Amino acid sequence: MPYGNGRVYCDADSHIMETFDWVSRFADPAVKDKIPALKLGGAGAEAERAISKAMARVTDAEKTAEIDHNVIEGPKGWYAYGAFDPAERTKALDDLGFSKQMVFSTFAATQYLESKDPDILYGGIRAHNRAITEFCKHDARLIAVGQVSLADPARALDEVREGLRLGCGAFWIPAAPAGEVSPGHPDLDPVWDILSEAGVPFVLHVGAGSRLLLKAYEKNGRPRPTDRLGGGENIRIKDYMVISFGAQMFLSAMVFDGVFERFPALRGGVIELGGGWVPEFLRALDLGHKSFVKSDPNLQLLTLKPSDYIRRAVKFTPFPGEDVGRMMRDAGAELFLFSSDYPHPEGTRDPIGRFEKTFEGVDEAAKDLFYSRNFMEMFGAPALVAAE
Repeated sequence: MPYGNGRVYCDADSHIMETFDWVSRFADPAVKDKIPALKLGGAGAEAERAISKAMARVTDAEKTAEIDHNVIEGPKGWYAYGAFDPAERTKALDDLGFSKQMVFSTFAATQYLESKDPDILYGGIRAHNRAITEFCKHDARLIAVGQVSLADPARALDEVREGLRLGCGAFWIPAAPAGEVSPGHPDLDPVWDILSEAGVPFVLHVGAGSRLLLKAYEKNGRPRPTDRLGGGENIRIKDYMVISFGAQMFLSAMVFDGVFERFPALRGGVIELGGGWVPEFLRALDLGHKSFVKSDPNLQLLTLKPSDYIRRAVKFTPFPGEDVGRMMRDAGAELFLFSSDYPHPEGTRDPIGRFEKTFEGVDEAAKDLFYSRNFMEMFGAPALVAAE
């Protein structure tokens, strides 16, 4: 019996664990040699050994047989079943029992997203989008999450068009200003327009734009602790406390600059940035509007309450362990999405069980919204069949 059974489960967050040449082998010749090697940061040589060992395991039938079942409780990271091999991911998805699964990259963006050279930036993005769609194209349940930077509106539009042609089902956008302007700047309207017309959501995700903690806060006269997984690249407690701030600023701009007003069909998701902050964020949007509407002509152009734009357009993935039942009672069951984070260890070995513990008093209709129907609404998808 698959891990998820008895209802439809749509997974709004999973990942590929990139191998050394995952981006570069899909890059155009003119930029291939300019894109830096895969950056593994503090994990360094240990991560390199993990990649090499995992690649060797894929060709070893005996070792593979040890982990190709009950994958949710199995190894994580590069060692996980289906971490980077597309045929394995299909079998892993059978075992997980999920009807749909969004697939994000993990480390690839560190190779190009912060580059000051626009050819490297957008050349890396195009290579990424080729790579992620290649990984997902053999299984209709997998939704390839492409990337795009809004720093150059014209090139951003080109990459969205190309990503759509390749088969990207969503676009990961940094939760940050678009270069030197707001994501609500009218120069970016063609990007929001094409996503609206295509019925393809934008998504914000932990990583790009979410690391806002000023370095000075880490200088407390004490040794720097490891991250929660014992390494060097994951978030620490102070990062966690501000992890949603980038998304809040981005969504506030989208609301108050009128993007959701101009593009009522636009949809989006806020992934792996938690959900406990969402109810108060909605209240703050409405209170801010009430406080400033008389002095700000732009606010007078909005035809909905600010929180209603978010309710119409955006969904959020809570962390396992957050009290999702309380979030639903406070802000509405229509806002939240299930996610496993597979094969990242942060998703835990039993994400469904962790969420279920918070669902006392939550009815089955609200659970269906959380596990699948909100996901389908974000994509405009038809009803899906539950796993056997």
